[in-house]
Amino acid sequence: MQTLTLIVPCFNEEAVIPTSWARMKKVMDELKGYDSSIIFVNDGSSDGTGPILTEIAATDPRVTVLHFSRNFGHQPAVTAGLHECDSDFAIIIDADLQDPPELIPDMLQKQREEQANVVYCVREDRKGESFIKVLTSKLFYRLLNGLSEVNFPLDTGDFRLIDRRIIEEFKRFREKGKYIRGIISWVGFKQVPLNYKRDARFAGQTKYPFRKMLHFAGTAMLYFSKKPLKIAMSLGFFAVIIGLIYAIWIVLGKIFGFTNAATGWSSIILLVIFFGGVQLLTVGVLGQYIGIIFDEMKDRPEYIIKKTDKS
Repeated sequence: MQTLTLIVPCFNEEAVIPTSWARMKKVMDELKGYDSSIIFVNDGSSDGTGPILTEIAATDPRVTVLHFSRNFGHQPAVTAGLHECDSDFAIIIDADLQDPPELIPDMLQKQREEQANVVYCVREDRKGESFIKVLTSKLFYRLLNGLSEVNFPLDTGDFRLIDRRIIEEFKRFREKGKYIRGIISWVGFKQVPLNYKRDARFAGQTKYPFRKMLHFAGTAMLYFSKKPLKIAMSLGFFAVIIGLIYAIWIVLGKIFGFTNAATGWSSIILLVIFFGGVQLLTVGVLGQYIGIIFDEMKDRPEYIIKKTDKS
């Protein structure tokens, strides 16, 4: 019998955990041919999520709960679950029920039919999300594909099934600022899509406000592409060309009398602003990459597990 583990990161999800657990449990009970289990990762929740998960683990031997010492973030929580996983298959799914647990049998069937290493779920519809969030998400994935050396599936999240080979390869990655869906795409092997309609949150508030989404997007781009550096270099080259052309124009104007430097202050100000902007942009991009190198060199752990609950 093959083994399956659900990886469920949780942060302040007390309003949804009981329902989420009940639906996952029902799906696992009905699965045939799989010995299934769940790893909940309590990402430093400040509400009642921790005690609820501890109670669930005490009543069900299939449940393991990893409690972080503080809030480390969604990606470290998923990473911890995958590091703990030793099953044939793992499914990454959030606790908020936007990604329906009832889709799990279809994911397993798709994997069997295609003999795939990864089944990633593609969102056909995203209920309960604003037009702006949907639009920016679509633009982000297309921009990321344009900048990255690796093609990522469009309109996907972390909701996916991965097999043992992918799990073992993932455990070899040592970078701290992980963009997990990007890493899984980078690994390769056979990866197939499964379309689905994403539900609205069952309860509670989103844990990805605009600020976190922006930080997440920045991590994804900087860790998977060197093109921002090339763009900054190209802008610098372009600025130098403009400066040279303008200098030649000024010199020739002085010689032939078709310019008046005293009255050209507006163009000078515009050039100063342009060159200054290019320099600041270039320094900013370099600073981001240097910051990533600094974080990696410190080699701090991605997360700290305070305790583990298991029957």
